[in-house]
Amino acid sequence: MSADTRPEPGLSPERLAFFTDAVFAIAMTLLAVELERPDERQRESGHALWDFLVDQRGSYLAFALAFVLLWSVWRRHHQLMDRVHRLSRAFAFWHAPFLMLAAFLPFPTAVIGASITNPMAQTLFAGTMAAMVFCEAVIKEIAVAADLSTDDPAATRDHADASWAVGVWFALSAALAWLLHYAYIMWFIAPLAAAYGAALVFRVRSRVRGRSKSQDLDS
Repeated sequence: MSADTRPEPGLSPERLAFFTDAVFAIAMTLLAVELERPDERQRESGHALWDFLVDQRGSYLAFALAFVLLWSVWRRHHQLMDRVHRLSRAFAFWHAPFLMLAAFLPFPTAVIGASITNPMAQTLFAGTMAAMVFCEAVIKEIAVAADLSTDDPAATRDHADASWAVGVWFALSAALAWLLHYAYIMWFIAPLAAAYGAALVFRVRSRVRGRSKSQDLDS
């Protein structure tokens, strides 16, 4: 690699991708570590163990949900990093809150596993997810604005629209948790929010651009 093409120190796409992979791998592993283990009394018989497993069903549901959500966020980030040929300081900076929230997610997952219908527990989990996905959207927006991607910028912007939509969906569920005990069901249909919400975000973005262009012409 020549001096002209060598990335600025601290801005290597490969190192950032490897570090992100490691954080997500650890976070997804910690989801299982947080699961409660049966004690000696609960392992005495099949009936006692069955009662324990049934009692912990909320924890297993929370584990599966959080694992799938982290997996989907990681896959989207993996796809983005495969397109990125260089980094900017802003792009690298926004990975700090993004990865911090990913590493934090096992805690609210354990909380909702213990009391999934508790509105505060739902708010903690949904708020963490919303903040993480919003950071993901900002990272994609920066990739487009700074021309960091080798692919069509429009495709990356479409992915950013989907991330904004999912973030709003989780934020909305956090608010509804105080009115509906089962607002967490919204989390299971987040992919629909990405598919249909992205189109809505695109329309809003197009209208804002249209108004900006009109104001520029008028001025």
